[in-house]
Amino acid sequence: MQEFSALDGAILIDKPAGPTSHDVVDAIRRKFGIKKVGHCGTLDPNATGLLIIVLGRGTKLSEKLMGDDKVYEGTIRFGVSTDSYDADGEILETKAVPLLALEQLNELAAQFAGDQMQIPPMVSAIKKDGVPLYKLARKGLEVEREPRLVHVYNFRFTAYSEPLGEFRLACTKGTYVRSIAHDLGQKIGCGAHLAKLRRSASGKFDVAEAAPLETVLRMTAAELPKRVIPFLKLAG
Repeated sequence: MQEFSALDGAILIDKPAGPTSHDVVDAIRRKFGIKKVGHCGTLDPNATGLLIIVLGRGTKLSEKLMGDDKVYEGTIRFGVSTDSYDADGEILETKAVPLLALEQLNELAAQFAGDQMQIPPMVSAIKKDGVPLYKLARKGLEVEREPRLVHVYNFRFTAYSEPLGEFRLACTKGTYVRSIAHDLGQKIGCGAHLAKLRRSASGKFDVAEAAPLETVLRMTAAELPKRVIPFLKLAG
């Protein structure tokens, strides 16, 4: 039977706003001197929440873990459209927000449930001829993007105070939540963008089990294995 080290597996990180997912990988690699480190599902820099970091032989399971369904919580701002569909982008248009009630928002949100073909935003890491779309977008270029099949299990608003709506969304991997925010704004007619996003779950893992990045980076090499989910438990 193949033997695994105490660092062959994954750790669950509660990512803060600011660093990229790759920044988190680099920080852990440098701090603990682990050669093989990866992540399972990118979070945008200003997004927070669950980021699964795979270590050592655990990196062999990254595709499996990346394919799991996701749950997000966040805030949509109505009345303002941006080029990136989130708060990091340039404002394209500002419109008055019509009178909306929580019940109306949930009726509209329910229309997004099920299979849908989603066109990725231009400001994204998807590559066109080897070049990330966001680099083309920075040059003012817009190229045709292939629609991708995604599935929304549930999309529901939990609170609304104009112009901000708080929501919870469960979906398949590869779903752009900011595209849903943008499309909802277009449907209403006033525009919208994703103001905040937090990933609360991925597959069987919940952010409640995760440790803040700064906590992990303060650990010693001897303490880290206590946070590692073993390879065999991940594979099961």
